[in-house]
This record gives sequence, structure tokens and C-alpha cells, in this order.
Amino acid sequence: MNIIKKIQTNKKYVTDIVTLSIPLIVGNIGQILIGATDVFIAAKHATDTLAAISIANSIIFCILVIGLGLMSAISIVLSNYRGNRKPTKKFLISSINYSLILAVIFCLITLSVVPLVGKMGFEAKLVPMIKEYIFICSFSLFGMYIYQCLKEFLLAHEIVNFPNLILVLGLVLNAVLAYSLVFGCGPIPALGVVGLALAALTVRTFMGVVLFIYTFRFIRFENLFDTQYIKQLLKIGSPIGAAMLLEFLGFNLITILVGKEAGILAATHNIAVTITSTAYMIPMSVSAAIAIKVGYYNGARLFSEIKKYSVSGTAMSVLFMGIFGLFLFFIPSKIFGIFTSEPAMMKLGIPIMHIAALYLMFDGFQVCLSGILKGLKLTKIASICLISGYWLFGLPFGFVLAYHFHMSLLGFWIGLAVSFLFLSVIFISIVIRKFKQLRLDFES
Repeated sequence: MNIIKKIQTNKKYVTDIVTLSIPLIVGNIGQILIGATDVFIAAKHATDTLAAISIANSIIFCILVIGLGLMSAISIVLSNYRGNRKPTKKFLISSINYSLILAVIFCLITLSVVPLVGKMGFEAKLVPMIKEYIFICSFSLFGMYIYQCLKEFLLAHEIVNFPNLILVLGLVLNAVLAYSLVFGCGPIPALGVVGLALAALTVRTFMGVVLFIYTFRFIRFENLFDTQYIKQLLKIGSPIGAAMLLEFLGFNLITILVGKEAGILAATHNIAVTITSTAYMIPMSVSAAIAIKVGYYNGARLFSEIKKYSVSGTAMSVLFMGIFGLFLFFIPSKIFGIFTSEPAMMKLGIPIMHIAALYLMFDGFQVCLSGILKGLKLTKIASICLISGYWLFGLPFGFVLAYHFHMSLLGFWIGLAVSFLFLSVIFISIVIRKFKQLRLDFES
């Protein structure tokens, strides 16, 4: 009831957060739905297909997520500039060149992993499919990074509708291409895993090119690589990139470890992550909106606005995740059954849904607190906390449960629940202390 009361008391701030969050939610859920579409189509094709792309994406995302983290600094830095009445659009060309350099670096790193896949201990039948998928998808980083860079630039200016329109088009295009290329359609042969990879490459390139055409009018071909601005991006983005790497690595390490036991465990984990990630996109979007608003008013040095946006957004996030958690707890079979009806996978997946239902509120709480810290440009502190939560508490505990107590995949998910509880406690203590400091600094 206190959460609902907080939302009602801060109606204006809730409205502002919702207005900015909805397009972000649409965009983030669109991203998840593209992945969910691949999971759905792969599961319908074969369990081995789903296992192969689950493992391949675990490897790919552990690499490319570093670049996404480095680019997330664009919206944080530019929103602070806007709050301080500094010009921002002149930095677009530097942002684009920055993203292209990152794309080249991480594409080459991804390609270098392909020869190593056979030495990672996966089932022999999966290795060729994993290699093919990684090789093709490595070239999709150029489209993905250009899209993400321009999306962050527009987000800093609270322009969010057009990037989401592109994403919706990408979602439709991916569904059509993926299904046609995987199963074959008319003269198009059935390509299986290769079809999914080609669809991803096509869709990501399409999204990057279209958003570049849209933003071309903002480009100023002066100072093509502003070194001071890039230093700011690296300073703010490096901790985010490191934290995102270790966060994704935590989830994807689970896929890799259980995938070495059996492909069905990796496939089950992928479905569970897809379901929980879809819910997580709501608080993640609210967190991004909070970061933009907090960043703007941090630049303007208005503590009361920072606090009100922070409280309103966080309360909304916790309320939503609590409601979704109830659905996962009481009807897990219906939700998990959207992706598969295979009895063995259902038996593995339903207990995981129950664990997820118990931790979702803490997950929604911690991600919004992290967004507050990012808006205040305290990305290093936020990242250290995230790394500690996953790697010092959650994963070691999960590893012990999985292999010492023979709980396998379920043990890892219990470990994840522990990490979110830890993060919630640490983040709230840091935010409270920082707010006391800001009140003194801004109001003195």
C-alpha cells in the first residue's frame, strides 16, 4: 500500500516517467521479442537448434555487451550537458565514429572465438551449428552498434518514438525472415541455424541504416572525433561496460556450464531467461527514464526534482515486478508453455519460474536504484556493486548449490535470487547517503 501511496502522491512525476518510459518499454520489449521469436522458432525446429543458438548467443553477448555499455554513456553525458545548458548535437558525428570503432574491435574479437568453440567441451553435434551462428552474427555488430549509438543520442534529447518504430519493423521483418530461412519457403531452402543467423544480420543492419538516415539531418561534419567528449564517454561508460559484461557473463556462464552437462539444460535456461528478461524490460526502461531525468536535474542542480523522480520511478517498478511475480508463481506452466510443451523441459522450467517469482521485486528495485546512480554519473560505484552482487555472492552460492548439492540449473537460479537481494540492500544504502550529500551541496 505504501508503494501505491508514493505513486499517487507524486502524480506529475509518475506521469513524466511513464511518458518517457513507454517508448523505452516498447523498444526494450521489442528487442526481447526479437530474441524470443528466435527462441520460439528454434524450439519448433529442434531442441538441438535451440541449444546451439542459446550457447552461441551466450558467447556473442558476453563480447558485444561491453560495447553496448560503453555506448550507454552517450545518453548519460548528453542529458547532463542539456541540464547544464550546453550544446549537444555537435557531438553526434563523434558518437557515430566512436560506435564504428567499437564495432570493428568487437567484431574481430567475436570472430576470433569461432576456432575455440570446439575446445569448450560442448556436445559434438552442436559445435558446427554454434560456429556457423557466431561467424555470421559477428558482422551484425555494425548495424547493432550504429542503431544503439543513435538511439542513445536521441534518448538524451527525449526523442524515443522513431527508434521504436524501427524496432517494431525489425521485429516483424525478423519473424518473417527467421521462419522462412529456418524452415524454407518456396525457392528458399531450409537453413536451420544458419537461417536464424542470416535473419539477425539482415535485421540489425536494416535497423542501423534506417536510424542513420533519420538522424543524418542532425550531423555536423566538424570535429569528427572530439577527444574530450570521447574521454567522458570512456570514463562514464567503462564501468557500465564492465558491469554489463560481468552481469551477462553471469547469466551466460550458467548457459555454458549447464550446456556442457546437457543441451536441454541450456535450452531450458534460455527460455527462463527470455521470460524473466521480458518482465525486466519494464523496470529497465523505467530505470533509463530515471537516469535521464536525474541526469538532467543533476546538471541543473535541483535536488527536490532528483528525489521525486527517483522515488516515483522506483515505486512503479517494484509494483509492476510484484504483480508479474504473482503470475509466475501461480501459473508458471502456462507462461513457460508458450515456448515449449516438452515434458522434460517443463519439469525443469516450472521450479525456476517459482524462484524467479520470489526475486522479481528485488530485481526491479535494484535496477532503478542503479539508474539513479547512473544519472548522477556514479557509474563506477554502481558497477562495483553489480559485480560484487553477481560474482562475490550470487554465482558462488549458485555454483555450490548446483554442484555440491546436485541442484544443477535450479541451484544457479537460487544464487541469482540471492544476488538481487544483496544488490537491493547495497544500492539503497548508497542512494540514501548520496541524497543526503546532494541536499547539502545543492541547497547550501
